[in-house]
Amino acid sequence: MADTKREIERKYESDESGLPDLTGVAGVQAVIDKGVAHLDAVYYDTADERLAAAALTLRRRTGGSDAGWHLKVPVAPGVRDEIREPLSDTVPDSLAALVRSRVREAELRPLVRLRSDRDVRHLVDADGALLAEVSVDAVRAERLTDGGGTAQWTEIEVELADDGDPDFLDQVEKRLRKAGVRPSLSASKLARAMAETSRRSGSGNPSGSGNSSGSGKKKRKAPPVPEEPAAAVTAGDHVLAYVRAQRDAILELDPAVRQDAYDSVHRMRVATRRLRSAFRSYGKVLDRTVTDPIGDELKWLAGELGVDRDREVVTERLTTVLGELPDTLISGPIRTRLDTWANARRGGSRGRLIGVLDSPRYLALLDTLDAVIADPPLLEAAAGDPSKVIGKAVRKDFGKVSALVEEAIEAPPGPDRDFALHEARKRAKRTRYAAEAATPPLGTPARTLAKSMKSLTSLLGEHQDSVMVREILRELSAVAHAVGESSFTYGVLHGREEQRAAGVEAALPGAWEEIVAEGSVQV
Repeated sequence: MADTKREIERKYESDESGLPDLTGVAGVQAVIDKGVAHLDAVYYDTADERLAAAALTLRRRTGGSDAGWHLKVPVAPGVRDEIREPLSDTVPDSLAALVRSRVREAELRPLVRLRSDRDVRHLVDADGALLAEVSVDAVRAERLTDGGGTAQWTEIEVELADDGDPDFLDQVEKRLRKAGVRPSLSASKLARAMAETSRRSGSGNPSGSGNSSGSGKKKRKAPPVPEEPAAAVTAGDHVLAYVRAQRDAILELDPAVRQDAYDSVHRMRVATRRLRSAFRSYGKVLDRTVTDPIGDELKWLAGELGVDRDREVVTERLTTVLGELPDTLISGPIRTRLDTWANARRGGSRGRLIGVLDSPRYLALLDTLDAVIADPPLLEAAAGDPSKVIGKAVRKDFGKVSALVEEAIEAPPGPDRDFALHEARKRAKRTRYAAEAATPPLGTPARTLAKSMKSLTSLLGEHQDSVMVREILRELSAVAHAVGESSFTYGVLHGREEQRAAGVEAALPGAWEEIVAEGSVQV
């Protein structure tokens, strides 16, 4: 399995003066010379530089203490996760999988080669513990495509020690700035190399004899950044901005889902639901003859992502309630049976999900989403005033929520009410997402509605969870009874879940009156 390291670092411009004295930095007892390492890295990307556009870097590096394949994934400004695999001649399958949602069917090929002479210093405290590694890197960059432009420069890199306090980097930067050292204009060596060796930027030197900014005599321009979408003006602009954000969320979460990161599956599933809801709520803006088939594919993906979700919800709920029961109310091996039920499909479903993310169907869905954003199927209303077009759509959704809630309140307790509450919950979710998309143009009223619908969805979700838990309890009780085990505790838990659902049903009328009274409908 690949090794992952959280990397927190800052980069600075450098000239012939090298590294300033850092012994005065608070907490630093000594600056230890660790010698010079010679690094040789080849960076891979697609021909149209999809990884670079997503701020992802994939390299094969020799030299230094961490030779191998490295994939760097942005986490926050100045923070990246570096996923490592041992050296091999080709891109490791594990790393190729982590960038598949970006690369898809395109070929990964060498893009840039960076050779660096790294002069390393360790900043240590009074106990000799490492606080940060500081290096002065003399870099020589060569573009391996587009005519082979070259560049060279020197930079200072400060990387925080594992589990170090990020505030320490502020102290180092304060000292560097005092010495006249300024932060780099580039987020990474690769970004600078791409900017300075590209023939398209006009700054590369195909002859290989260039020298950019290493001497400090020539002021370097910042590298180009990806073009941001134009400011939203029309109804269509705002809807597309929301659609784009959810597409981006799916792409960004894909590696985390593959690595089984906490809550990543749930978050990707929510992004698919938000997208599908936007297509349906704003059918007067985006042509549903185009978006409905995409919505069907999003529903498929959400279903695959949610294979284990209901089981997880039930398991968490029953584990919690069992922990609250006194021993006198626990009869039979109920905990063992619950564990067996909870783990029955876990192993197989994990492999199935990875298969889904590698499938042509999923990759085709991503291509389709890209195409819709690039060439949106806008209808006439898309050019209209957002406050009118979007406001009307949100009011329509809210009206349907209102009707479903009233129907549920009036329904007799039992399956009919359970069904009505579940339908109201689904519509409340859709209205919440529609209100989220409406918040930029409509402001506070849409924000208030989104908050109210979130609260309503949570309340109704409690009820739906209770319905699911009771169904599973009946199944487990029947199995236990069939093999001669006591079913007493299953009955106790079932009764508690009935009380839980009744509490939600009793609270709903008052909660709904509050939502209406606070003006959530005024969008």
